Amino acid sequence: MRKSIIGLTAVAMVALMGAAQAEDKKVTIGVSIPAADHGWTAGVVFHAERVAKLLMAEHPGLNVIVKTSPDAASQANAVQDLATQGLDALVILPSDPDPLVNAIKEVKDAGKFVTIVDRAPSNNDNSIRDLYVAGNNPALGQTAGEYIKAQTPDAQVVVIRGLPIPIDQQRQDGFDKGIEGSNVKVLDRQFGNWNRDDAFKVMQDFLTKHPKIDVVWAQDDDMAVGVLEAIDQAKRTDIQYVIAGAGSKDMVKKVMDGDKMIPVDVLYPPAMIGTAMALTAANFYDQVPVRGTYILDATLITKDNAKDFYFPDSPF
Repeated sequence: MRKSIIGLTAVAMVALMGAAQAEDKKVTIGVSIPAADHGWTAGVVFHAERVAKLLMAEHPGLNVIVKTSPDAASQANAVQDLATQGLDALVILPSDPDPLVNAIKEVKDAGKFVTIVDRAPSNNDNSIRDLYVAGNNPALGQTAGEYIKAQTPDAQVVVIRGLPIPIDQQRQDGFDKGIEGSNVKVLDRQFGNWNRDDAFKVMQDFLTKHPKIDVVWAQDDDMAVGVLEAIDQAKRTDIQYVIAGAGSKDMVKKVMDGDKMIPVDVLYPPAMIGTAMALTAANFYDQVPVRGTYILDATLITKDNAKDFYFPDSPF
């Protein structure tokens, strides 16, 4: 019996030592993200920094380096700089994916684990990444379109798009699919650059050009802020509601409170950067299969479920 106990204790000690060594394993993950130029990207920066601290506390051997960049050219330089710091993995949310393909490919060709978040290259080249984590861009647009189709099937709608990059087109294609089979008429579409000030100006232009507008679809909650301000200043009462997307705390609060101008919102959480970072770390420390594609739902946030998506302490 005594020999058995000693044997079991030795096995347990070896197992514990193995676990400790796994935790002490030296891994460096570089995280490249856009600078906080609007609310959603501010949320990305917040969650990237928050999750980096959590992961490094959980894994003593892990070093997570977070770099923000204001544009694609700066981000390409940031990726090259990260590559000189002994990376084992790169997690990147590209400001614009196509100009960054070569920089990402260099990291992948060097044998590093690459996770792309949110924005994939337009040619869908999967060879430059191991893992893809994103919100469901086509569904974000389709969910909004289907809501308009169900609630106001004869609506005259104006659309404020984001930036002329692939995910914007995916959202637009999804929206067009969502309104198929209805009498919904799109009066106008313009880019608002996912910026509340730009969206404010675009909405002012729409209000001047179109004497009757029933619904506004703005791809992003930040742009919806500018849209609402323009409508309020113009004192227009014909607009029935605005539907946007992301799940910002301000818009979710409006949905919770029954604001008739924001009856719903579509979820597209900036916290997906944290999901990508955790899955990337799991590849090294947990030895679980994470390669492939991980797509989050584009949930319709309504008054009934809004409390599940309201985080008052979040910056966005």
